[in-house]
Amino acid sequence: MGSKKALASRVLRAAFVVLLGAGIVGCSSAPTVARRDADAEIDLSGYWNDTDSRLVSEEMVADALGNPWSEKASARFGRVPRVIVGRVRNRSQEHLDTRTFVKDLERAFVNSGRVDVVAAADERTEIRSEREDQQTHASIETAKSMGKELGADFMLQGQIHSILDAAGKEQLRFYQVELELVDLETNRKVWIGQKKLKKTVTYKKVRF
Repeated sequence: MGSKKALASRVLRAAFVVLLGAGIVGCSSAPTVARRDADAEIDLSGYWNDTDSRLVSEEMVADALGNPWSEKASARFGRVPRVIVGRVRNRSQEHLDTRTFVKDLERAFVNSGRVDVVAAADERTEIRSEREDQQTHASIETAKSMGKELGADFMLQGQIHSILDAAGKEQLRFYQVELELVDLETNRKVWIGQKKLKKTVTYKKVRF
């Protein structure tokens, strides 16, 4: 009888320890959330992030617009040049969503006021569908006409590469962004831009 009570006591103590441990883990895993300014430069892991995307896009667009092609194009067309931002391929070792970078590039071009930006291919499909729908369902006064789209003069394309170097507690993350602006009529490259980023990451413990 005594042995049964002792066994039951051990089982209860073990169960208590398990529940206590689960409670501690549950409490410790609860996240701490703090709101930050959307433009704050925050870098937690050293990976490519929203700050990199915004700063690199602004710097590279400024460099592009500071080169002679834009003035030559304005003189050639008698207006500001029209640009379409095409694909930026991810050639890095990371899962990197380049669509955010593409939108940052478009925003930097539009905000400059020195070029017109036309909708990309995937965006035009939805816009054309809406325009077609208007031909049937919208009033004649408000329906938008077909065949009046503005064709782009230049297309911006590019790619992002990365290299990871590590030794002990230290990691070096290297990014290279390459962009090219191409004349859509002649396939001539009128501007080639390159931006390099280096980040060092130090861990408290050696990673295996």
